[in-house]
Order: sequence, then structure tokens, then C-alpha cells
Amino acid sequence: MFCARVTPEEPVVSRRTGLLYERRLIEKHLAENGTCPVTGESLPADDLISVKTNKAVKPRPLQAASIPGMLGLFQNEWDALMLSNYALEQQLHTARQELSHALYQHDAACRVIARLKKERDEARQRLVQAARQVPSSEVVTPTAASANGKRAPEAEAEPAAPGKKARQGITPEIIKELADCNARLSGQRKKRQNSQTLATAEAFEKYTQVASHPLHKTVKPGICSTDIHPTKDYILTGGVDSTAIVFNKASGEIISTLAGHSKRVTSVKFVPRDELVLTGSADKTVRIWQGQDDGSYNCKHVLKDHSAEVRAVTLHATHNYFVTASLDKTWGFYDLSTGLCLTQVNEATVQDGFTSAAFHPDGLILGTGTAESLVRIWDVKTQANVAKFEGHTGPVTDISFSENGYFLATAASDGVKLWDLRKLKNFRSFAPYDAATPTNTVEFDYSGSYLAVGGSDIRIYQVASVKQEWNTVKVFPDLSGTGKVTSVRFGPDASYLAVATMDRQLRILGAPTSGLETSAVTP
Repeated sequence: MFCARVTPEEPVVSRRTGLLYERRLIEKHLAENGTCPVTGESLPADDLISVKTNKAVKPRPLQAASIPGMLGLFQNEWDALMLSNYALEQQLHTARQELSHALYQHDAACRVIARLKKERDEARQRLVQAARQVPSSEVVTPTAASANGKRAPEAEAEPAAPGKKARQGITPEIIKELADCNARLSGQRKKRQNSQTLATAEAFEKYTQVASHPLHKTVKPGICSTDIHPTKDYILTGGVDSTAIVFNKASGEIISTLAGHSKRVTSVKFVPRDELVLTGSADKTVRIWQGQDDGSYNCKHVLKDHSAEVRAVTLHATHNYFVTASLDKTWGFYDLSTGLCLTQVNEATVQDGFTSAAFHPDGLILGTGTAESLVRIWDVKTQANVAKFEGHTGPVTDISFSENGYFLATAASDGVKLWDLRKLKNFRSFAPYDAATPTNTVEFDYSGSYLAVGGSDIRIYQVASVKQEWNTVKVFPDLSGTGKVTSVRFGPDASYLAVATMDRQLRILGAPTSGLETSAVTP
């Protein structure tokens, strides 16, 4: 059964004309015209009768019945597919351009925001500094000093050097804060007892090198200074290669490398609070570094108040202030939070620059060593040079106060001298090396029970009283082969020693059974 030579899918027949139609086509035609498409006679829709037929399979199109026809179909399909693919590629290219433009705009916005934040922070800093500026000279007029306990004649104050900046000075509020800290620490010291885990003299006999870590560069080897964090198992080193390194002793890994100085880092100091680090350098600057969540450190402040090499950085017991000492014959007192130099002391009688500095444990006394072989004691509240100790030969390379506050140890070319701060006199001297070998470092442990001395080797002395002998507990040879130990620091409870030398190695001396790491790391 065919309708126009095509088999209908749903056939219907007309009673009036007897012709066969496809239902959907005839109904569409009747809706538009109302007549038979063949005879032209009027033909109502109810005149159509459905014809029951078997389901017929539609024959292939004529073009699919031959190979050329099939190739034509495939070609049409391929062309359609390629056109669709081209349209998608065009859409993808447009989307990429829009995304690139959006990312560029985002990056530009981030840069603008960062610049605005930086300008805002700088403006705030300048505002704080401007608010603290007062029209007072930064040069402090010295009062009479005593030489080895004897009061020296008063000298006339010399006028301030031209070109110096005006400083805020140490305000009464800061002086009260320092005095309160002094009173609190003095009261605690009387009640404090040594830890039960403090290493004994017998334990020191067993100490040996348990680890060696090459931290700094081989091009400029040498470690100038070290410090140990009081609560974390971290060691801080300052190198000849102009970098400082924060090192995890427990894991044997470098946590962060602090790069920014242009010359050797002469002094380093941990600040127990707020993940801060202080570094002083031969490039005349001091930097304050802020620890980040990922373990890295960013430079927070660069202090450029000195005109010569900075030789020492020492932290006050409040952890809010610190002092820098320089070869430019001045020392500066700084606010740690702002990096502002509150006062810069220029003593007229100082002939050569400062080579070392340390706060007394109570914080109201500052000790400095000079290149003119003198040890000067300063009253922090008045910045007056209240005493000076003579007797050394060569620059005073290092100084250290004992924790009980009674003793001061100083190192120079002629060895180590011990001073009684109550009577302001030298009561004992050590000359562990020959005249050609200076003593580079001296350090009391936190308990005040031991004294470490470093030159061509490392020597540990047991602290005694003024009248009793200070016995040698242990002598460690210099394993670096350089003959120059630059820094020795005690770990907690003297459980280990951190030793720095001029071969870039940080060496750990301790008991072999203490569980310390024995492997070396390569930066």
C-alpha cells in the first residue's frame, strides 16, 4: 500500500473519494484548505477512516542504497562534525580571552591594593615617629664614671655632633617599666633554685661532638655569632656570607634563611615572643625579622641609625626593647615593636668604637666592651657611664653577665677576666691561650653554674665564689681546623653546647646517649 509511491506510517482512506492519505499530512492540509489535495473537492475531517495495516519498515533512502550515496552521507556528517568542532574551538578561544582579561584585571587590582596597604603602613609609621619626636638632642650627657671601683673626675659635656637626629629619649613610662621588671626578676631570683635536670660536672666529662651541620655557604665560610631559643629547639646563626639561618636542632633541618644584609652578620638574637629575630651586620644596619606561619621570616624593619659596623645586639628582659652597639662609638636603645631608636648614646670619652654589649639580667645595667680595651658599665635609666673596668689587652670581644647578677665575664686578646659587680673589681683572670690567640667568646649558662670560653678550643669552667677556685670541667678541641671558635652557647640545663667556628660548621657537643641528632645537613 503506497501513498504517492511512499508507504504511509498511519494510513487513512476517504469515503467520498476513495483515496489513501497519510493522516498527519491530510489533517494538516484540511486544516489549512478544507479540500482534497487530489480532486479539489470539499473534504471534512470526519470523512477519513483509519486503515489497519501491519507495521512496515521504512525503506532506505535512495542515496543510502549505493556506495557513492553512503560516501556522500558520511561526507555530510563529517562536514557537520567539523563545523561543530570549529564552533566549539571559537567559543573556547573567546572564553580563554575573557578569562585572561579577568585574571589580568584581578592581578592589577591586587597590586593596587598591596601598594595602597604599603603606603598606608608607611604613613602610619611616619605618624607614630612624628608623634614621638621631641626637640631634644639624642646625645646623652655623661656623668662621672668610676675606674675599677674608683670615681673618676667629672668631665664637661661636649656639644652634640652636628647632623644628629632628635630622639624621643627613654620616657618616665619606659623607665617605670624597666624598674618594675628589675624588681620582679630580683625577687624571683632569690627564690629560684637550679633545675634538677641541670648537667653535672661529671656529665660534662662525657660530652663529645654528636652532630655537625654545614649551614652557610662554602664561598664565604664562617659563622660569626649564634643564639639558642629559650623555649624551642631552634638555633640561630649569623654567617660571613651575609645571611642568618634558623636551624631546627631536633630535626636537623634549616627552617629559614634570612637574606638581606650585604656584609657579614656579626650578632644575632632570638626574641622569645611574637616569633621575632634580631640581626646586626657589618653593613651598618640592624634588621628585625618576623616569623610567618609557613616557618619563613620576613624583614619587618631595617634600622640605619649607625654609621659604622654594628658589632652587638642585646635584648632587654622585658622583651620590648633592645640595644645595639657599633664601631661608630655609639649605642642605641630601641623600641622593638616599632623599630624606633629612642636614644643613641655618644659618650665623649669613648676613643674607639664598641665591640660587644650585653644587658644585666635585671635590665637596668648595660655592659659594653670597646676596641680601646675598656669595659664600660652604663645606667640604662640615665644612659650614664657609671663605671669602667681597665686591664684588658686588645679589643673586648665578648661579655657575659652571670644569672645571679654578681659576676661579669669579659674576653679579649689576653684571655678572660672576671669582675665582681658588688665591689667593682677584677677578682680572677684566665689566660688559656698564648698572646697570638685571642679569646673570642665567653658565656655563662642560664643557671650561672658554668662558664664557657672559646678561642682556639672550648673550655668549660665551674662557677664558684670570689674566693674559691674556678675549676676547669672540660676542654674540647677545635675540630674545625681553623683555630678560631667564634661563639659558644649553652642549651637548656646545659644539656648541650652549640659551637660556631670559621669553617661554616655548627657543631653540637653533648652526651652521646642524649638522643641528639648525629646527621649533618646540607643547606
